[in-house]
Amino acid sequence: MITPTRLVFLDRDTLADSVALKPLPFAHQLQVYDRTRPEQVSERIAAADIVISNKVALRREHLQQAPNLKLIALAATGSDNVDLTAAREYGVTVSNIRNYAINSVPEHVFALIFALRRNITAYRQSVQQGRWQQADQFCYFDYPIRDLAGSTLGLIGSGSLGQAVARLGRALGMKVIFAQRRGQSGTNDDPDRLPFEQVLEQADVLSLHCPLTPDTQNLLGLEQFQRMAARRPLLINTARGGLIDNQALEQALRKGWLGGAGIDVCTPEPPPADHILMRLLDLPNYILTPHIAWASEQAMQTLADQLIDNIVAFQGGSPRNVL
Repeated sequence: MITPTRLVFLDRDTLADSVALKPLPFAHQLQVYDRTRPEQVSERIAAADIVISNKVALRREHLQQAPNLKLIALAATGSDNVDLTAAREYGVTVSNIRNYAINSVPEHVFALIFALRRNITAYRQSVQQGRWQQADQFCYFDYPIRDLAGSTLGLIGSGSLGQAVARLGRALGMKVIFAQRRGQSGTNDDPDRLPFEQVLEQADVLSLHCPLTPDTQNLLGLEQFQRMAARRPLLINTARGGLIDNQALEQALRKGWLGGAGIDVCTPEPPPADHILMRLLDLPNYILTPHIAWASEQAMQTLADQLIDNIVAFQGGSPRNVL
């Protein structure tokens, strides 16, 4: 008799109800939890062969108590919620999702850029407050509106998402430049890849598309924002909250070193009501969205399909997207 593979999905609520999971073509038992609190992790994965997690943290102490665990199938690209070192020590394969939001994230990036560059939010709020009637003419010019064509788009991160954002920028007539790793010296053959500091100084819009690592923690702080002050760029972050020193971001916005900021990620998520990123919501040139750049209906279904494909490939002896 074939023993069914035991799977546990720890946080199904991180995908919309409209997203369907393809059936698994092997004998299995699937336990689905909408959400899992940290203190529930060990018990829920104790007997599992495969664990599916989007954002639930899986640390060494959890893996120690899951002797049957063979695969952690991440329902996301980022893996900072998994102790990869411990997983390797315990012989647990970790797979992730790749290139699923290749349209969703870049489109959200430009939604934020357009809204900020044309002051859409500020104008909408002023219309709600009766300013149009006070103007006593067909329009008014309380907030600056600037075209994107001819401006410079600086990108930190040149993976699939960074490249997709670059393509949209070029289609809009923007000059695109990529940043080298911070601290990297020397020249390269790509004229569009410049030293990190030069990109900060030359960009009219700066968009982040790099992973959060010890090297990129607080990548943008007070010193970096001061470098940007002369050009007053827009800052867009759809990557990870820890890339930005939020205290420095507040100072940069309130002092006018930035022309505006569109933020889709923070630490922790959700932020408490008194979080600094929540306190900035009084500013007309600041937009905070709840980590939904990735979450178009098409992207979520692509993610779910790839998640099942990763599990099936592992079961078939050919694991894919292994970290």
